[in-house]
Amino acid sequence: MEKSSSSASLGPDGLNIAQSFFKPIQHTSPQSSNNRITKISVIGAGNVGMAIAQTILTQDIANVIALVDAKPEKLRGEMLDLQHAAAFLPRTQILASVDYAITADSDLCIVTAGARQISGESRLNLLQRNLSMYKDIIPPLAKYSPDSILLIVSNPVDVLTYVAWKLSGFPANRVIGSGTNLDSSRFRFLIADHLDVNAQDVQAYIVGEHGDSSVALWSSISVGGVPVLSFLEKQQIVYEKETLENIHKAVIESAYEVISLKGYTSWAIGYSVANLARTLLRDQRKIHPVSILATGFYGIDDGDVFLSLPAQLGRGGVIGITTVHLTDEEAQRLRDSAKTISEVQSQLGI
Repeated sequence: MEKSSSSASLGPDGLNIAQSFFKPIQHTSPQSSNNRITKISVIGAGNVGMAIAQTILTQDIANVIALVDAKPEKLRGEMLDLQHAAAFLPRTQILASVDYAITADSDLCIVTAGARQISGESRLNLLQRNLSMYKDIIPPLAKYSPDSILLIVSNPVDVLTYVAWKLSGFPANRVIGSGTNLDSSRFRFLIADHLDVNAQDVQAYIVGEHGDSSVALWSSISVGGVPVLSFLEKQQIVYEKETLENIHKAVIESAYEVISLKGYTSWAIGYSVANLARTLLRDQRKIHPVSILATGFYGIDDGDVFLSLPAQLGRGGVIGITTVHLTDEEAQRLRDSAKTISEVQSQLGI
């Protein structure tokens, strides 16, 4: 299933014609063969997986993209479709196989494989349908790329990130869930829309579970560096808490709305995960709200729980957690979110 060779062996009997086609200039040193190759593997060639692969490809984040899926015909079709766009894209080698050996020596393994979310279905209800899949996915990824970073996208992402951590045996800093990175983007968009500003000027986080028990950190929202709620209070501008809750509710329901309209979500999560991939592999040390091992933060002590907190990310994975100030109410809601996830994890038996 690997891509067809693109070597220069076009002459008779496989003769390599590259040396005849290209003439070297004088006074040169030998070409280095030690160039750092960046390889990303995407597990799952469904709508989400291919949106991620396509976005990574167009943003020139990796030298090699390896696709893995259980459906060989669809997998080969997706690979060829991307390869045929080579003239319009950055130079990237695209591989595909049902065999996990193709993922060997990956820097980043992105797991999107899983059962499709049904309209109105809670992310947590997906767990039992996805758990058995992970027992076939994570161990071979860890075997072939023992130094890679695992980035989990499948839902319920927080619990499955915990599952991936347990099954891989990787240190916690190298197992990350996409978490509320996209939720926070939706949050920023809605706030920007209300205030008629650019979403890039809005600093706002959704934390906790990527799902119904997520927590909106209203106390730390700022626009252009100005804390919004404290500004409104100082200016004695009255705002209704119900309005804030409705914005958070819209964030939670936005994915369900997209699923009800088009059957699945893809483009927004594609951009979100590609953004995470760039931060990780380019060592940009940006802060993203992603699902990480949260035990010991903000009073979370319900065992080992993965949920989203603002984390600094770099080439080694999670560098550290940002100590964002939370109100007592926000901290309690975060602990409640952790308890929700912990209760589900307790039924897994791993």
